[in-house]
Amino acid sequence: MKIAVIGTGYVGLVTGTCFAETGNNVVCVDIDNDKVTKLSGGQITIFEPGLEKLFLRNQKEGRLTFTTNIEEAIQDAKVIFLALPTPPGEDGSADLSYILNVASQLGKLLTPKDYKVIIDKSTVPVGTAEKVNNAILSNATTNIEHSFDVISNPEFLREGVAVEDFMKPDRVVIGTTSEKAIKLMNELYAPFVRQGNPIIFMDEKSAELTKYAANSFLAVKITFMNEIAQLCERLGADVDMVRKGIGSDERIGKRFLFPGIGYGGSCFPKDVQALSKSSTEVNYDFKILEAVMEVNELQKVHLMPKVKNYFKENIQGKHFAIWGLAFKPNTDDIREAPAFYMIEHLLKNGATVTAFDPEAMENSKKILGNTIQFCDNQYDALKNADALIIATEWNEFRAPDFDKISSLLKNKAIFDGRNLFDLLLMKQLGFHYESVGRKSITQA
Repeated sequence: MKIAVIGTGYVGLVTGTCFAETGNNVVCVDIDNDKVTKLSGGQITIFEPGLEKLFLRNQKEGRLTFTTNIEEAIQDAKVIFLALPTPPGEDGSADLSYILNVASQLGKLLTPKDYKVIIDKSTVPVGTAEKVNNAILSNATTNIEHSFDVISNPEFLREGVAVEDFMKPDRVVIGTTSEKAIKLMNELYAPFVRQGNPIIFMDEKSAELTKYAANSFLAVKITFMNEIAQLCERLGADVDMVRKGIGSDERIGKRFLFPGIGYGGSCFPKDVQALSKSSTEVNYDFKILEAVMEVNELQKVHLMPKVKNYFKENIQGKHFAIWGLAFKPNTDDIREAPAFYMIEHLLKNGATVTAFDPEAMENSKKILGNTIQFCDNQYDALKNADALIIATEWNEFRAPDFDKISSLLKNKAIFDGRNLFDLLLMKQLGFHYESVGRKSITQA
């Protein structure tokens, strides 16, 4: 099957590559000529474990190509995926301008003789499929009313394991009532659900809401655990024990119960905000989401009072090492990353910062410039630092050389936003160690 994927960002590139891997001929479109040149030359533009191998193989075998020409891309394509940005506006609503602009272009290019399915792959508010349909029809130069269907097929990709998520999905959600579209989508996704995981068909609005509901629920779960961590610190309980106690309840489950310094990334912050805005537009006060957003903003700087208390409320002139800049491990995505909130707080209070991240350095430099120092490895970041702050739970941070840390830091002080280390070990090694929802280890 020939497939066109419009947009070569995170979702578009993973989607296009994975469909090519199952034998489809995929053409990916982007208006960024430099990006298309890089991708056409075999240079992948995002970091995602396992993606580059599939990308290069399918490009070499001619099943994955790139262009800036949308008309060329959709020619003979049976399905067209819209994998375009939907950034939050100032009021929190999703900006649909990129999607509707492309829909307008499609209206001028579609013809009555070739049936196509237009697929909203981006995370979009309820009612977007209808808006895309209307934008196509209002810009059509011929009668194409029965030659296309607009459907919703939200993505559920976790950064860091997106290839596995796409190739072996828990479920595929498709919003359409068109029998022609249902038949085509069953054919398209058949190779991915051979083990029996469901393709769930529903109406377009329900599919659109399903994506927002899923991400918002997970954000609620994370935030609830962060609230429990706050309570643990005040009551003297251990959040790790509480997590294990409730996670063993099958009604709750173990996943997304790890406390930390808040969620970030491209999905949770934007989707929670957008669902809250959509609720407001229909005169519903979604109180839980408002609380989740408020708590998450505070959680991102949860370590800062601990840091200030250690330095007797004065960090001016102090120098800090930060391990981790990406919002989570196994990605170079820094959108809404808690590390940036802490860096801003430290700089405003007169401190200086040196940072290291295995993958997110280049993206971080574009945002932070020369306001902080960047190092080539995690230990160089510790030189002359008064304390270490851990912001991302990369595997290489989990079992470091503690003797080396001790020798490089001015103070044996670690502020861990991801609870990487064992409390007893930190005490035995003589560190001042503070984490999230667990007791502080202080040395006499």
